Amino acid sequence: MALNVQFITHPGPGVIDILMSRMGAGVKKSLDLIDFSAVGLVQGKLVDMMYAADIAEKTARVHVFDLKGTCPQHLTMIGIFGEIAAVKAALDAISAEDL
Repeated sequence: MALNVQFITHPGPGVIDILMSRMGAGVKKSLDLIDFSAVGLVQGKLVDMMYAADIAEKTARVHVFDLKGTCPQHLTMIGIFGEIAAVKAALDAISAEDL
C-alpha cells in the first residue's frame, strides 16, 4: 500500500482548527509553542507512519504529531509541522523511501 502524502503551505485558521481537533490536549499546547508555516500530512499503516516520523525528524527541523481519527482501513495519519523548506525536505525524504 502506498502512502498518501499532502503538503500544505500557510495553512488557514480553519485547517489549523481541524488539525488541532485531531490532537490530544497536551499536543495542542505544544503546537501553540512552535512556529510553522507548513504542514505535511502522511497517511498509511502504523508501522510505516512510525518509520516516516523517524525519517522526517532525522531529515529536517520539524515537529511530528500523531493525528487521531477513525479510518475503516486502519490507517494512521501524522502531521509534520515546520518551516516550508523543512517540511518539504522531510516529505521528499519520506517519499523517496519504498514504504
